[in-house]
Amino acid sequence: MGAVEETVEKVKVWFRFVPREGWFPQDVEGLWATRLGADTAVIENVPFLQDGVAEGDVVQFRTDADGLHWAVGRVSSAGNCTVRVVPIPTGPLGRSPQAVHQRLAVFHLGGEVMSPEFPMVAVNVPAGADFAGIKAILNQGEDEGWWHYEIGCGTEEWWNA
Repeated sequence: MGAVEETVEKVKVWFRFVPREGWFPQDVEGLWATRLGADTAVIENVPFLQDGVAEGDVVQFRTDADGLHWAVGRVSSAGNCTVRVVPIPTGPLGRSPQAVHQRLAVFHLGGEVMSPEFPMVAVNVPAGADFAGIKAILNQGEDEGWWHYEIGCGTEEWWNA
């Protein structure tokens, strides 16, 4: 009996949204995903701009004539949350995304940095994490001038923590 080979297909799923006033001018964001079926995939990275979706969520997409996969909706939530943290350049952390990661290290959170020019850290907060503790450090950092933050995707558990 031979081993069955599984192929994992990575695709980029594109999201379209209305740009926010005073924010980035982009109206699309592409997120890497693992294809599950003909029109579904699991999001594999943290969104910098798209709200309402988090790493691990399953999304449905439509493929256009150019072969681009456009998200049409979230099928299911993994229970993860997306938090975006921007260090305040004149604050005690300066423009350091590493300092942001260090402040959150106790929670073992993964994240990505947008760019050296704009050191926003997009953080994946897994289901079951210490939501109350994370919210406390986020609020402390905002109160003490370390950073600004926003919740790009929160679950009921997050909002109730």
